[in-house]
Amino acid sequence: MDKSKRLLLIVGTAWMIDALDVAILSFMMPLIKTEWTLNETQLGLVGAMTSFGMLIGALLCGKLSDRFGRKKILMGTLILFSLSNLALVFAPNVTWFMAIRFITGIGLGGELPVAAALIADRYTGTKRSQMLVLSDSFWAYGWILASLIAFFVIPHFGWRIAALLTAVLALYVFVLRKHLPDDAITHKQNTASFRQLFSPKHKWPLIMLSLVWFIVMLTYYGIFLWLPSVLVLRGFSIVHSLGYTLAMSIAQLPGYYLAAHLLAKMNPKKLLIGYLMGTILASLIFGLANNVPIILIAGAALSFFDLGAWGILIALTPSLFPHAIRGTAMGSAQAVGRLGAVIGPFLVGWLLDIKVGIGGVFSLFVGLLLIAIIIMAFGIKTRVDNFDN
Repeated sequence: MDKSKRLLLIVGTAWMIDALDVAILSFMMPLIKTEWTLNETQLGLVGAMTSFGMLIGALLCGKLSDRFGRKKILMGTLILFSLSNLALVFAPNVTWFMAIRFITGIGLGGELPVAAALIADRYTGTKRSQMLVLSDSFWAYGWILASLIAFFVIPHFGWRIAALLTAVLALYVFVLRKHLPDDAITHKQNTASFRQLFSPKHKWPLIMLSLVWFIVMLTYYGIFLWLPSVLVLRGFSIVHSLGYTLAMSIAQLPGYYLAAHLLAKMNPKKLLIGYLMGTILASLIFGLANNVPIILIAGAALSFFDLGAWGILIALTPSLFPHAIRGTAMGSAQAVGRLGAVIGPFLVGWLLDIKVGIGGVFSLFVGLLLIAIIIMAFGIKTRVDNFDN
């Protein structure tokens, strides 16, 4: 196996672990709702706590990776994630559950910007973009793995054993990451990172990308954490089938792979706009769907376009910043995005509680995605891949 494929397989576990955790939480939520008698708003707050931790983790770990190196911080985030999932097994009530999930989120949020910066440091141009999208495609494998745990473990052993399995898997990934190459460039202490980041040259791209990350994460977590519950509310029992869940997860893969292929032929900004438009169309159809075939098609399209857009944004962001502040920039942009991830699940729960309706929720998401398209079209002028080191 060549070095690129080996690195891809090892670093891709960051996205796999994050997706596994997000997906497992979505399957746990109906169970803890019953166990601890939670209403929709409280359930949304449970989902938001992880994202709030991820906000802190992204901001903190991105900065630390610029100072101490990508590999050390990537290993540290995984240790934090695995230990907190082990603690989750013993959570006695929802308060402890949320506190532990916050700590879990710090580890999760720190992984992705550091992993993306690690890949971006080693490649340039189209190869960099393709490697980042392909790394992000491991998100789908995390969802597939979570689906198998949800259908074959949780019904028989409960959500606590699922959390234990997640912790054990993280320990295995820790062993794999020991084989990561050392950082390409020795990272010296850099106290000027934030000052450089907010210089006139970098400030505007950071603000614009942060807004797009905010919208993409708000809509993604708002939709996908609530998707099983939304379908149950609408009376579609198909959501309980393994086939449905796997179909939604597998549909993400061609979205990623097509994006990686097209990045060699298209400007990343234009490609991202196209994927966001596809997400809007799929959201509209899904929000209005009233039969199983349309739900299946729209749900698969939503997975295809939404996750593909996420992958392209992962590829675009680190390419706009030089090596010295790349981790800080990636972490800062994703931290703003994590604020959207905090708001998304809570917002959906609150809107459903006040009887806005599912159609109203999806209409709001469509409006936000249109804003993201406008930002990409007119707000980001910097040429991609100005920084090849």
